[in-house]
Amino acid sequence: MTDKKILDLVRESIRLKHYSIRTEETYINWIKRYIIFHNKTHPSELSETHIRDYLSHLAIKQKVAASTQNQALNAILYLYKNILKIELGDLGNIERAKRSRSIPVVFSPTEAKQVLENMSGVNKLMASLLYGTGMRLMECVRLRIKDVDFSNNRILVRDGKGNKDRITILPEKLKEIIKIQIKRVKLTHQQDLLEGFGTVHLPNALSAKYPSAEKSIGWQYLFPSSKLSKDPRSEKIHRHHIHESVLQKAVKTAINKTSFQQPASCHTFRHSFATHLLENGYDIRTVQELLGHANVKTTMIYTHVLNKGGLAVKSPID
Repeated sequence: MTDKKILDLVRESIRLKHYSIRTEETYINWIKRYIIFHNKTHPSELSETHIRDYLSHLAIKQKVAASTQNQALNAILYLYKNILKIELGDLGNIERAKRSRSIPVVFSPTEAKQVLENMSGVNKLMASLLYGTGMRLMECVRLRIKDVDFSNNRILVRDGKGNKDRITILPEKLKEIIKIQIKRVKLTHQQDLLEGFGTVHLPNALSAKYPSAEKSIGWQYLFPSSKLSKDPRSEKIHRHHIHESVLQKAVKTAINKTSFQQPASCHTFRHSFATHLLENGYDIRTVQELLGHANVKTTMIYTHVLNKGGLAVKSPID
């Protein structure tokens, strides 16, 4: 089994499991790097020791983040378990990359408003959704029209972190603007259909089960790309969602126009959403559910932003 054959098998396996194209590209990249690191030795000839050596190299020599090291480990474990059918033994004693324990950067309500005021159009709407719903960047750009539930004031977030669906709030303030955006998408979609296009990538095997769904307006992306593009898997010409870098650049530009000095990004809106809800008295379990955190300990970090630790304790003399 050649290295190329291995990578082809990994791709095939990942697609059968309906993993995203990003996961496919990431896993292929890490497996390739792992093989090259060991001088292109076939992975079946490598042991747990070789895996430990590679992961320790990432932490010590390349100084990667803990999340990056875990990503590499997940890719390698996938290779051995699903492709080579090899059960690995002890993977202890890996030199772990240090996890950041920094408190998240948060906008004040005034600062969040200032950033949004420096934005316009679709970018402003997307950034407003990040702040108003707590969605992650990719969750926002991947929204479909059918995910917005106006009657129940909620948004369905599909395939969030951990491939989980969840429900978050639909801000009242954004409802009319979203309806205008949907009208724009409908016009673009109608034009695409007239020109012989109008299909969209569907999650999992839905295209086989519901052939007409890929042309339905409900499955179209709420924030479509301005151009048609070829799907790397099916090779169909689709209108994909807007690229996340478009919003990232717009947010960065808007932040630079304010007096905000700390490093901030699209994700700062999510941190701000959680912090401001807690400030307004909502319980942490509710915030955890809206954010889609598997463990409440992850959500607890926002209590530190609120200074509810030692800094909030009043001195007896006061």
